Amino acid sequence: MTDQEIDMPVRQLSELERYYDTAPRRGGARAEDFGPLTLFVQEGEGWPYYARPALDVTGDGPEATADDVRRVLARQRELKVPEAFEWVAETSPSLRAAVEAAGLYVHAHPLMVLDPGAPPLPAHPEVRVLGPGDPLLTAAVTVPALAFAAPGTAVGEAGPQELAQASAVPAARERAAQVSAMLASGRTAMAAAVRDGVVLCSGQYNPVGDVSEVVAVGTLPSARRQGLALAVTAALVAHAREHGARTVFLSAGDEDVARVYARLGFRRAATALIAEPPA
Repeated sequence: MTDQEIDMPVRQLSELERYYDTAPRRGGARAEDFGPLTLFVQEGEGWPYYARPALDVTGDGPEATADDVRRVLARQRELKVPEAFEWVAETSPSLRAAVEAAGLYVHAHPLMVLDPGAPPLPAHPEVRVLGPGDPLLTAAVTVPALAFAAPGTAVGEAGPQELAQASAVPAARERAAQVSAMLASGRTAMAAAVRDGVVLCSGQYNPVGDVSEVVAVGTLPSARRQGLALAVTAALVAHAREHGARTVFLSAGDEDVARVYARLGFRRAATALIAEPPA
């Protein structure tokens, strides 16, 4: 990785740090203070959040130690929430050593920001934006779970039959109800690629002011290699821009996925790190 490939301005990094600190609060999480770390805990229904470096506007705050990480881990275990940390490597370079010393495994993901001058891709005929109460919501929130269970870009086995089975469980319907409420409140937007009534790919973006993060873009494994993730992301970007987004960013699963998003105008700008207990 050359210096030219990671060139996010300090101002933009600060903007993303503010986003990361604000988005969980807007999503209904409370923030617990652990000095140099903040643990976000979901208060009601919704996806669980994570711990991350405390927002430090001046950059003069203390660095987190392995003992700080262990204190947060103990609290996460007490609350029975995922033991997870997320942060930007370039903003908090010393945190990786601290979380690894505490026994966590670190995953690195390309953090990409959309070039403001990138031209939009043509609308894909199979992709549409979903609204609250859409009958396809349950399938749309289930597709990414099947996609992430079989990571990568190669065509996989899970198809419409597996999607129907996974969508029939109560947890999938509960998740769809949560997303429907978020769509109604404007906390998220969702797009899906639909063919013959089957959701083949879906994704969301979460806006905070004029900054939006594209998240949970996943393709049904049997439908990969058809450009659907790119088409869904393009629809999300267009919708976000239409609704006032000035900065649109995402974390790619790996370098192969990053190359797909580069075709849409996303540029590698930093590295997102996720720490979890070893499998």
